[in-house]
Amino acid sequence: MACSRIDGTRISGKIPSLIGNWTKLTRLDMQGTSMEGPVPSNISNLINLQELRISDLWGSAIPFPNLKGMKAMKRLVLRNCLIEDSIPPYIGEMTLLKLLDLSFNRLRGEIPQQLQSLTELDFIDLSYNNFTRSTDQFECRNLSPNLISSFASSETKFYKVRLHFAEIMFTNDQTFSSLGRRIFNVSIQGNLVLRDFNIMEEAGGAHIGINKTFDNVNVTGSTLEIHLYWAGKGTNALPERGVYGPLISAITVTPNYKVDTGGGGLSVGAIVGIVAASCVFVMLILFVLRKKGYLGGKDNEDPEIRALELQTGSFSLRHIKSATGNFDPANKIGEGGFGPVYKGVLSDGRVIAVKQLSSKSKQGNREFITEIGMISALQHPNLVKLYGCCIEGHQLMLVYEYLENNSLARSQEHRLHLDWRTRQKICVGIARGLAYLHEESLLKIVHRDIKATNVLLDKDLNAKISDFGLAKLDEEENTHISTRIAGTIGYMAPEYAMRGYLTDKADVYSFGVVALEIVSGKSNTNYRPKEEFVYLLDWAYVLQERGNLLELVDPSLGSKYSKEEVMTMLNLALLCTNPSPTLRPTMSTVVSMLEGKIPAHAPLVKRSSLEQDPRFKAFEKLTHDSQIDASLYSHDSHQEGVSSDAPWIDSSISLPSKDETQDHNSTTRLLKDLY
Repeated sequence: MACSRIDGTRISGKIPSLIGNWTKLTRLDMQGTSMEGPVPSNISNLINLQELRISDLWGSAIPFPNLKGMKAMKRLVLRNCLIEDSIPPYIGEMTLLKLLDLSFNRLRGEIPQQLQSLTELDFIDLSYNNFTRSTDQFECRNLSPNLISSFASSETKFYKVRLHFAEIMFTNDQTFSSLGRRIFNVSIQGNLVLRDFNIMEEAGGAHIGINKTFDNVNVTGSTLEIHLYWAGKGTNALPERGVYGPLISAITVTPNYKVDTGGGGLSVGAIVGIVAASCVFVMLILFVLRKKGYLGGKDNEDPEIRALELQTGSFSLRHIKSATGNFDPANKIGEGGFGPVYKGVLSDGRVIAVKQLSSKSKQGNREFITEIGMISALQHPNLVKLYGCCIEGHQLMLVYEYLENNSLARSQEHRLHLDWRTRQKICVGIARGLAYLHEESLLKIVHRDIKATNVLLDKDLNAKISDFGLAKLDEEENTHISTRIAGTIGYMAPEYAMRGYLTDKADVYSFGVVALEIVSGKSNTNYRPKEEFVYLLDWAYVLQERGNLLELVDPSLGSKYSKEEVMTMLNLALLCTNPSPTLRPTMSTVVSMLEGKIPAHAPLVKRSSLEQDPRFKAFEKLTHDSQIDASLYSHDSHQEGVSSDAPWIDSSISLPSKDETQDHNSTTRLLKDLY
């Protein structure tokens, strides 16, 4: 047995010591169960573990599990496990560690200096613990919410705290397939006060308010902390429509003592802290200003929906106009599928890219707020960073970091010289970003439109993935199934393009195409060495059969590259573009192959087998019909200087067309040919 997953189950009781016998295990998941600690000490026998995820244990405080000797560990999650201990220094010996999450425990003492030696670490979360020293060295790695600060006053006072909840979007029709379950925990001052709280169940239906009152809350130093925490129960994916998240419409705090007229009670700063603390977990807090008709389905009013400061910043329209020179055409740096992109400079000197979106409906605005909440949880060096958003009236805007070297497609188009090492770095960066989206982020995202125009380059030519989001906002308000092809012709995996079958392996296929472009310096859709070849990928298959793949290498590289490294990337590209999705590697495996940890042997795929397949002929016909539209869109996309859209679940761009009817007819012809 290589993998054991018992997460999300109703198993209860002590964690059995028999897990220490599973010595061949490489992955163990125990998340969202009702099990109790401690973690058996013989877990240290599992020296082959590469991934350990344990969360939400019940019972009393436990020591830090004995993980000494687990040198193969790559992802370690011990979240909300009631660990009351210090972090053992041997964690710093897990040199392959990429993800470390020890949040929501009672960890104390100092953070070991050995953690700074974890050079492979992409993400670390030590939030909501009780460390006793400064954590400046980790300040950029999600440590900001730690309870480390000392209080200026030791005076203790007691308050009554009332939380006002309402389920604002779900209907009472439990058969609606897109609905999920919102179940979460609530803690006040570090004490769990509500476990597995379900607003709709407690209130007796949707759109019904419910109050929860907690008396004699101990407040020391004028600081009150309220945490809403998703503990692994219920659903963590977005429904197809509507705002995903409960509403705290108000927080009432009243003193349980006689207030001194000279200034007793909570200070203004404390009240601000209460509100800020209530916004800790992005998917559980959405504050929406509701006016008459907003939830009642009335169209006679146009409600103003303001941006929320979740894990991102909120910008006023005035600030955006000031930064972009009132959207001066001279500052326009691109025009994408969802609107224009402007370069701007904030008052603090930060250079930004502003994507201006169109607001089609009230539904679109509400979804926009939800999607922003999703984006704010995604942080990775190879993803375009979101600074914030602006929602005022019908103005919807996303504010991103500005990337100096534009897109990978622009570098190819303008013949920006990229040496072999830089191309390798770009390819690895894309792979790491996708591995994070597929396997490491809590949301498990499929991008659906990986291509050269959606890979942006910073000043050091590091790759950052953009354009993963806003697909749902591009659909009509009442549409549950999009009839338009999502993605870009030439990059879509065949099973997705022809049958709508979507998994993360569709992104793997697209990555393979982009890897070919990086090596060759040519566009997959625009390069046709001979008339009978539709794409660069077709030519690659022919060269593979002839044993002459190196003919694909960009001539501008001359002889300044390693043939072995080039062959690894070309073989990997062909492996990723295997017609069978099950034979494509995962993106984490791709990263290992690019880093030389795993050999990359290309699959033996005969191009003739594709030519004889009527489905391939049908897809080729659609390709030919859409070639003009695709090239026009590609030209528009090349003008983008920044991310077209933002990162989140089930992200895509629908295939653009100058004539929507023509696009629909082409799709219809394709379906007839296929079925």
